[in-house]
Amino acid sequence: MADRSTRSPVRNPRTPAQELLDELGPVTQFHDTTHLGAFGMPSGAMTEDMLSSVATAGTPTRFGPLEKVHAFWFAGMSCDGCSVAVTGATLPSVESLLLGAHPGLPRVVLHHPVINMESGPYYLQPAEQAMAGRLDAPYVVILEGSIADEVVANASGGYWSSTGEEPWGPDGDLRPVTSTEWVARLAPNAAAMIAIGTCATWGGVPSAEGNPTGAMSLMDFLGKDYRSVLGVPVVNVPGCPPIGDNFTETVAAVLYFLQGFGPLPEFDELGRPAWLFGETVHRHCVRGAYYEEGQFAKDFGDPECLVEIGCWGPVVNCNIASRGAIMSVGGCMNAGGACIGCTMPGFPDKFTPFYKRPPGSMASTVVSRMVGSVIRPLRKFSNNNMNREVRWDRQHATPSAFSREKSEPSALAHVNHKFYDALRRSGDTSRNDADVWGKRQDEAPSGGSPRTRA
Repeated sequence: MADRSTRSPVRNPRTPAQELLDELGPVTQFHDTTHLGAFGMPSGAMTEDMLSSVATAGTPTRFGPLEKVHAFWFAGMSCDGCSVAVTGATLPSVESLLLGAHPGLPRVVLHHPVINMESGPYYLQPAEQAMAGRLDAPYVVILEGSIADEVVANASGGYWSSTGEEPWGPDGDLRPVTSTEWVARLAPNAAAMIAIGTCATWGGVPSAEGNPTGAMSLMDFLGKDYRSVLGVPVVNVPGCPPIGDNFTETVAAVLYFLQGFGPLPEFDELGRPAWLFGETVHRHCVRGAYYEEGQFAKDFGDPECLVEIGCWGPVVNCNIASRGAIMSVGGCMNAGGACIGCTMPGFPDKFTPFYKRPPGSMASTVVSRMVGSVIRPLRKFSNNNMNREVRWDRQHATPSAFSREKSEPSALAHVNHKFYDALRRSGDTSRNDADVWGKRQDEAPSGGSPRTRA
């Protein structure tokens, strides 16, 4: 087990996916569904057949050759939180992708163990067709949850997580097929491989120190040289759970590429959508100005910056603060929660213990307090002046009953603000001589000039 651990320094030239397939061997036999009747199909029809009649992705709305793309969703070592998060997506929504409601996009035929109506062999049939090369459209594979090391489990006659049964046992007997095996067998001919959530993208919680499963990410499983049949490396959309819109937006961008309507969108060196994960949480945090002014929360519920009670936002790549969780609402820092780094490859081991002040924040917060002790009073001084009409300054009175107990600015404040106003207006170019806009020299009135003085 030690040599197969994700913490092992030993590097094997063969990827874990190749090792698993070498051990299991090829398969050629699949379910015979001719004698199963309508078992597991309450509607009497496949989910794809039910949706295709109302889908809008027809020839008039397409900009490319694909009318549909199959998406096989597998769950490894997962809590299903990613599935829940994606159902809340709105830009675009899962429903709109399934119905092909976006111009130029093919409709997505989703094979999800929770969403689909069919079950058993009927549910597995499209995956079998994909393996056999008989599927009627390109397909992508989506992994939720981390990849368990099924080679270790198989050595003891067990498995970690499975999706259905196939006649791949001795003499054609049914045996559980792990999600890891499905991924390994479908990856070579997939149009794209997409990992959703931190468990699938980096290993996440199941791969934390001391785990017995050898859990790993989809990238670790397939290896750095993996490319889909269209040349796309593994696409990673991290988060625990991820923002649903981050995932569906990335899927839409990849589908436009598969449709030939646009280039492959920009991804960073770890396969993350660069336009979504290119900035740190802190740069767009609603509490970021408090950090600048040296004001920090002492308890949860305080409105100030959360760094000193365990927020890792300054070093974490995520857009939760600017995008929100669902429909641009919520999100960790927006709702008062400290960032624990759940989108990062080092999560959770490099961020524990949670809700404790990060050691690296000490230097920056000390400097921030020193600067803030000067900046805050100056800004408050200017704020008090800007909160007054010019008329009130002249009359030395504020006509609001709410301010009856508030004293008027002192004579010193008036002098300081007059000096500040002089500085501000010194750069006002509208008070200088300038050409009259739209006037030419020959249009000037007799004896006049096409210039004006403010």
